Amino acid sequence: MNKAVELITEWGNFDAQHPESNLEDFCRYYLINKSEKENKARHSAKWSAVTIDFALMRLINRIVKLHSIYAIAATEGTGINTSEEFSLMNAIHSMGEPRKTEAIYAALFELSTGTDMLSRFKKIGYIIEYDDKEDRRSKRLRITPKGLKALLVCKKRMAQLAEMEFFDLSEDEKKICIQLLNNVDMKFSAVWQSHKGKAFEAIYAEMVGATSE
Repeated sequence: MNKAVELITEWGNFDAQHPESNLEDFCRYYLINKSEKENKARHSAKWSAVTIDFALMRLINRIVKLHSIYAIAATEGTGINTSEEFSLMNAIHSMGEPRKTEAIYAALFELSTGTDMLSRFKKIGYIIEYDDKEDRRSKRLRITPKGLKALLVCKKRMAQLAEMEFFDLSEDEKKICIQLLNNVDMKFSAVWQSHKGKAFEAIYAEMVGATSE
């Protein structure tokens, strides 16, 4: 195939899948995809037993586990003990003074898990709870000066952790990773609460648009 035709075909396929993207996004994608194709032969045996979706899921899962391990070291001594606790405290801070349930769900936790974390934060003086003036049945959260001081230390260290984890990627590679995975985050963040209690087969059929056999 003529090189120009091949490039235009690649651009057309990319644009169809990512209509919000621009030419710079395509160039980053094309270079990364080209590199992946060149390395495919060396890794084909490793992934031959699984689908590409499963391989991607496994890779992301391993990165998340490794991140959690290093996050414990990064947050040591702050009173915010894990990446999960950091995400909850960060959600409270970014949302202002949210309702308890709003903060818990924004950080993607089940209500019981999030409540336990908030109870510990309240006990060590990192947050306070107060009645919601609009709904007396609800509680709102506020980070205390002590909690904010700990959170800011954590933010600095977690930023350093992120820098360390992705140090070997170029800025363009990082941007294309964010672009490609951001839609997955938005898609599932919007519906995960509605899936609680449903059978996996029903969730799969809803999200993939297929009926399981």
